[in-house]
Amino acid sequence: MSQNTVAAKRYARALFDVAAQQQKGLEVEAELRAVVSAIEGDADIQKFISTPNIPLSVKMDVLKRALAGKVSQPVLNTIELLLERGRTEMFAELLNSYVKIQGASLGMADATVYSTYPLSDQEKEQVATEFGQLAQQNIRVTNVVDESLLGGLKVVIGDKLYDGSLAGKLERLEKSFNRRA
Repeated sequence: MSQNTVAAKRYARALFDVAAQQQKGLEVEAELRAVVSAIEGDADIQKFISTPNIPLSVKMDVLKRALAGKVSQPVLNTIELLLERGRTEMFAELLNSYVKIQGASLGMADATVYSTYPLSDQEKEQVATEFGQLAQQNIRVTNVVDESLLGGLKVVIGDKLYDGSLAGKLERLEKSFNRRA
């Protein structure tokens, strides 16, 4: 585990503790998602944040003005702290860690479902129900279209992969034939 991952977990835990005290865990998660998405999705913002020639005070001022009224104080404080400490490369890891901590506190887990086409809300619900029983948790589904799949689904929950794809089934069938030979 990298140092950034360990540090991101510490920052995420601190942010979650503050959010939980204010009973705003899900709101903070949504705000953090929006901020990280904006930063990670815009090369100009990333360049601005990472440019060493721009004074920290200018970066802080620009971020405060951009985020004022759009995010809560705990999220703003966390972003400022990461910027101040030169840890801007770990925004995505901070979000991932926060989501895991938040999910665990609610008895939830996030599932990434890979399919050949976008799943409908009903199909996502069905996957959430079935895998929720299997994992004994409430499941939040994120659908990723993977056109390299021949058919079926691959579901990743935490560090577990449930491979129900056609390619995975064929691979398991081939292994069983090879064992018998």
